[in-house]
Amino acid sequence: MAGTRVAVVTGGNKGIGFAIVKSLCKKFQGDVYLTARSPELGQEAVKDLKDKEGLSAHFHQLDINDLQSIRNIRDFLKEKYGGIDVLINNAGIAFKAADTTPFATQAEVTLKTNFFATRDVCDELLPLIKPGGRVVNVSSMVSVNSLGRCSPELQKVFRSDTITEDELVKLMETFVEDTKNGDHQEKGWPNTAYGVSKIGVTVLSRIQARLLNEKRKGDGILLNACCPGWVRTDMAGPKAPKTPDEGAETPVYLALLPPEADSPHGQFLSEKKVIKW
Repeated sequence: MAGTRVAVVTGGNKGIGFAIVKSLCKKFQGDVYLTARSPELGQEAVKDLKDKEGLSAHFHQLDINDLQSIRNIRDFLKEKYGGIDVLINNAGIAFKAADTTPFATQAEVTLKTNFFATRDVCDELLPLIKPGGRVVNVSSMVSVNSLGRCSPELQKVFRSDTITEDELVKLMETFVEDTKNGDHQEKGWPNTAYGVSKIGVTVLSRIQARLLNEKRKGDGILLNACCPGWVRTDMAGPKAPKTPDEGAETPVYLALLPPEADSPHGQFLSEKKVIKW
């Protein structure tokens, strides 16, 4: 199977992730893996694609909050395919606006999944990306808006072209601690756990692209963050203007950038256009 190309989508059993898998099944020349925490829901989603769309996706269990689960799929992909051609980090969570969970708890839980778990997936799977591979980290325009609500000092650090991954991790940990102390706004943070988690994803993407330039120059790997838009899903609610299929367009566009492309790389995109960070 080492000659077969492979694409992997995290959080693929519903919403935008499911729409991304569906689009890749139509457009990507190779095997497409829909991953989900629940084997039952994942297999059901694969069956739906087959029965309703006539599309063939594969399933592999993946809970991004479980390091062993990440390593299981890493080992599977390495053994079966010798690496990964396309990785789309889509899995994420958001508390509803009306949720009464204490903000500090929301911050800890949201960053644990959206930032720290996504980073764990990248740590384990990025070394498997083949030359010419494509990596897409699904972020949000909320990251840009939330950046604008950070203190000038924090904005400067988050926009820095030299910030390290360790420094970013420390900042994300500091935000969670500040929410527990109840003084996060006084310390220059916006009052949005989801927004800060997505600032983390966007900045992490910028750092990862820089490291790829340094360590794997010439491999032609392109890595970007993007916003799918406000999409009608369980997470975003029924009032959102976009369908999941429309939300999948920018992530899939980045996943299928042609072999000769050398950009975008290390950018944040919305509606297939680079947005100034």
